[in-house]
Amino acid sequence: MKWSSIIVSAYLPTLMSSLGYGAVIPLIPLSAVHNGASAALAAAIAALVSIGQIIGDVPAGWLVTKIGEKWSLVIAMLIDAVALVSMGLIHHLGLLAIAVLVNGMAGAVYGIARQNYLTVAIPYRYRARALSTLGGVFRVGWFVGPMAGSWILRESSMAWAYGFASIASLLAAAVTTVMPDLPPADTPETAKDDAATKISTWTIAKQNSTVLWTTGLGVAALMLVRSARRSLLPLWCHANGLTPATTDLIYAWSMAADVLLFLPGGALMDKFGRWWVAVPSIFIQAIALLTLPLTHTATTIGIVALIIGIGNGVSSGIVMTLGSDASPDIGRPQFLAAWRLLTDTGSAMGPLVVTLITLAWPLSAASIVMAVIGLVGSYWMARWVPRGTR
Repeated sequence: MKWSSIIVSAYLPTLMSSLGYGAVIPLIPLSAVHNGASAALAAAIAALVSIGQIIGDVPAGWLVTKIGEKWSLVIAMLIDAVALVSMGLIHHLGLLAIAVLVNGMAGAVYGIARQNYLTVAIPYRYRARALSTLGGVFRVGWFVGPMAGSWILRESSMAWAYGFASIASLLAAAVTTVMPDLPPADTPETAKDDAATKISTWTIAKQNSTVLWTTGLGVAALMLVRSARRSLLPLWCHANGLTPATTDLIYAWSMAADVLLFLPGGALMDKFGRWWVAVPSIFIQAIALLTLPLTHTATTIGIVALIIGIGNGVSSGIVMTLGSDASPDIGRPQFLAAWRLLTDTGSAMGPLVVTLITLAWPLSAASIVMAVIGLVGSYWMARWVPRGTR
């Protein structure tokens, strides 16, 4: 299998779809508000993306097992294109909520199929770099996409921004159709396929329960802490009187570190082992969240945001890499479905934890609680993530 064909067919569609998604993700709650939703209901509709991913994780593992990675990706991106264009045309809150939920479910299929493909196609010694690059490509799309969306909104309307995202998914599906098939496995292909399709996700999860409740639980904590930037940082900027424009600038500043550090992080994982990225990453973010309540100016908040970005950026791909390392040869898609179910739940819990804490205590308390979760998670990962390379 040629590396050039993998790069084009695996990373280019990811860049396309993430550019489109990045352009519209800030627009989902605004679409809900324009269709009559309250602020709370708009936030709930936006959260359906994460809920859709959780709902879709297990069926996604089954689909990848049945029809393979390539066509699972194509189907996911075609469904995603329909969901995205529907968001721009729908003027009914219930239908909008369904479209957002379907978008999240398509994302679950996309994530598992792409990870499974690279896990098999890329040799172990390059795995972390391959998966960190995949995570980095997503980050580039999420960094550049909002800029494209902003330009479209200035020149046209919200519907055209959703149209742009839909076209990006269609183009990504078209490029994916030329993705090379995976190389033959060491075992007879038919026997492997028959064995894999007869194993349920829950059976695979039980067989691998030890790694799911040790390393997997630590990774769920990492995902929860990562999600704090999306919810806590904008709210803390607002609480300290910063303008939306300044808040956007601080967030972009934090995201820039993500974009710059994904390649060094992957190389570090491949050379020295996953432990040396996983543990420092969550620890750095926890310390930054612990100091966030002490910041009250754009400069100091920006410094903390940059530290969070450094901690998050260097760990690009760590969740996928640890999941791929732990996955069995038989039933890999089902294992990755269980792995993503655990980690997606951790990510979705972050904003919920912040919301529940702020109902009774100040926003600073939410930051401290998230920091404590991060510190406990760093201890947990230090204990269970392997230190060396195999």
